[in-house]
Amino acid sequence: MRKRAATGAAGCASWLALALTACAAPTIREGAPLVVTDRVIAPHDSHETCVKLVPGDRLDYQFKAKSPVAFNIHYHEGKVIVMPISRDGTTSDAGIFVPRYAQEYCLMWEAGPDGTFLDYRVTLNRGPREVRR
Repeated sequence: MRKRAATGAAGCASWLALALTACAAPTIREGAPLVVTDRVIAPHDSHETCVKLVPGDRLDYQFKAKSPVAFNIHYHEGKVIVMPISRDGTTSDAGIFVPRYAQEYCLMWEAGPDGTFLDYRVTLNRGPREVRR
Protein backbone atom coordinates (compact mmCIF):
# COMPACT_ATOMS: atom_id res chain seq x y z
CA MET A 1 0.00 0.00 0.00
CA ARG A 2 1.35 3.40 -0.92
CA LYS A 3 1.48 6.20 1.58
CA ARG A 4 -0.03 9.52 0.61
CA ALA A 5 1.74 12.79 1.32
CA ALA A 6 0.23 14.75 4.17
CA THR A 7 -0.91 18.19 3.04
CA GLY A 8 -3.26 19.06 5.85
CA ALA A 9 -6.97 18.37 6.18
CA ALA A 10 -8.03 21.16 3.82
CA GLY A 11 -5.59 20.11 1.10
CA CYS A 12 -6.60 16.46 1.34
CA ALA A 13 -10.29 17.34 1.29
CA SER A 14 -9.80 19.50 -1.82
CA TRP A 15 -7.94 16.78 -3.70
CA LEU A 16 -10.50 14.19 -2.61
CA ALA A 17 -13.42 16.31 -3.78
CA LEU A 18 -11.78 16.91 -7.16
CA ALA A 19 -10.85 13.26 -7.58
CA LEU A 20 -14.32 11.99 -6.71
CA THR A 21 -15.96 14.22 -9.31
CA ALA A 22 -13.88 12.59 -12.05
CA CYS A 23 -13.87 8.90 -11.05
CA ALA A 24 -15.64 7.41 -14.04
CA ALA A 25 -13.18 6.31 -16.73
CA PRO A 26 -14.12 7.59 -20.18
CA THR A 27 -14.77 5.05 -22.94
CA ILE A 28 -12.50 4.61 -25.95
CA ARG A 29 -14.61 4.14 -29.09
CA GLU A 30 -13.52 3.18 -32.59
CA GLY A 31 -12.70 6.07 -34.90
CA ALA A 32 -13.80 8.81 -32.47
CA PRO A 33 -10.95 10.46 -30.56
CA LEU A 34 -11.35 10.36 -26.79
CA VAL A 35 -10.20 13.77 -25.60
CA VAL A 36 -9.83 14.47 -21.87
CA THR A 37 -8.61 17.79 -20.48
CA ASP A 38 -7.60 18.82 -16.98
CA ARG A 39 -8.22 15.35 -15.49
CA VAL A 40 -7.25 15.62 -11.82
CA ILE A 41 -5.03 12.87 -10.43
CA ALA A 42 -4.55 13.21 -6.67
CA PRO A 43 -1.10 12.69 -5.10
CA HIS A 44 0.04 9.05 -5.46
CA ASP A 45 -3.23 8.14 -7.19
CA SER A 46 -3.80 6.88 -10.71
CA HIS A 47 -6.19 7.12 -13.62
CA GLU A 48 -6.73 4.52 -16.31
CA THR A 49 -8.90 3.87 -19.31
CA CYS A 50 -9.15 0.44 -20.94
CA VAL A 51 -10.16 -1.10 -24.25
CA LYS A 52 -10.21 -4.57 -25.80
CA LEU A 53 -7.73 -4.84 -28.66
CA VAL A 54 -6.72 -7.55 -31.10
CA PRO A 55 -3.70 -7.82 -33.41
CA GLY A 56 -4.16 -5.40 -36.31
CA ASP A 57 -5.82 -2.73 -34.15
CA ARG A 58 -4.00 0.54 -33.62
CA LEU A 59 -4.22 2.82 -30.60
CA ASP A 60 -2.94 6.35 -31.21
CA TYR A 61 -2.24 8.21 -27.97
CA GLN A 62 -0.75 11.43 -26.69
CA PHE A 63 -0.75 13.14 -23.32
CA LYS A 64 0.62 16.06 -21.33
CA ALA A 65 0.72 16.30 -17.53
CA LYS A 66 1.45 19.38 -15.41
CA SER A 67 3.72 17.30 -13.12
CA PRO A 68 5.69 14.12 -13.87
CA VAL A 69 3.70 10.87 -13.99
CA ALA A 70 4.42 7.20 -14.46
CA PHE A 71 2.65 6.11 -17.66
CA ASN A 72 2.09 2.63 -19.01
CA ILE A 73 -0.01 0.56 -21.33
CA HIS A 74 -0.65 -2.80 -19.68
CA TYR A 75 -2.73 -5.95 -19.59
CA HIS A 76 -3.26 -8.71 -17.04
CA GLU A 77 -2.01 -12.24 -17.66
CA GLY A 78 -3.36 -14.14 -14.66
CA LYS A 79 -1.76 -12.47 -11.62
CA VAL A 80 0.97 -10.86 -13.70
CA ILE A 81 0.73 -7.34 -15.11
CA VAL A 82 2.44 -7.08 -18.50
CA MET A 83 3.50 -3.57 -19.64
CA PRO A 84 4.41 -3.37 -23.32
CA ILE A 85 4.93 0.39 -22.82
CA SER A 86 6.22 2.00 -19.62
CA ARG A 87 7.53 5.52 -18.96
CA ASP A 88 8.58 6.90 -15.57
CA GLY A 89 8.74 10.55 -14.53
CA THR A 90 7.45 12.02 -17.77
CA THR A 91 5.22 14.98 -18.47
CA SER A 92 4.35 13.98 -22.05
CA ASP A 93 4.42 11.14 -24.54
CA ALA A 94 2.82 10.17 -27.83
CA GLY A 95 2.83 7.07 -29.94
CA ILE A 96 1.00 4.35 -31.78
CA PHE A 97 0.43 1.10 -29.92
CA VAL A 98 -0.21 -2.04 -31.96
CA PRO A 99 -1.06 -5.07 -29.79
CA ARG A 100 0.57 -8.46 -30.35
CA TYR A 101 -2.15 -10.32 -28.45
CA ALA A 102 -5.92 -10.07 -28.05
CA GLN A 103 -6.37 -8.57 -24.57
CA GLU A 104 -8.01 -5.78 -22.66
CA TYR A 105 -5.29 -3.11 -22.56
CA CYS A 106 -5.28 -0.17 -20.15
CA LEU A 107 -3.54 3.17 -20.44
CA MET A 108 -2.60 4.23 -16.92
CA TRP A 109 -1.12 7.39 -15.45
CA GLU A 110 0.13 7.52 -11.85
CA ALA A 111 0.83 10.86 -10.17
CA GLY A 112 3.70 11.55 -7.81
CA PRO A 113 3.57 13.38 -4.46
CA ASP A 114 2.26 16.63 -5.98
CA GLY A 115 -0.64 15.14 -7.94
CA THR A 116 -1.24 16.47 -11.42
CA PHE A 117 -3.62 17.65 -14.09
CA LEU A 118 -3.66 15.48 -17.21
CA ASP A 119 -4.70 16.13 -20.81
CA TYR A 120 -4.85 13.19 -23.19
CA ARG A 121 -6.16 12.08 -26.55
CA VAL A 122 -6.65 8.45 -27.61
CA THR A 123 -7.95 7.21 -30.96
CA LEU A 124 -8.80 3.58 -31.66
CA ASN A 125 -8.47 2.37 -35.24
CA ARG A 126 -9.65 -1.21 -35.72
CA GLY A 127 -7.77 -3.47 -38.09
CA PRO A 128 -9.51 -5.66 -40.66
CA ARG A 129 -11.75 -8.34 -39.18
CA GLU A 130 -12.30 -11.84 -40.49
CA VAL A 131 -15.74 -12.41 -41.93
CA ARG A 132 -17.20 -15.79 -40.97
CA ARG A 133 -19.55 -17.49 -43.39
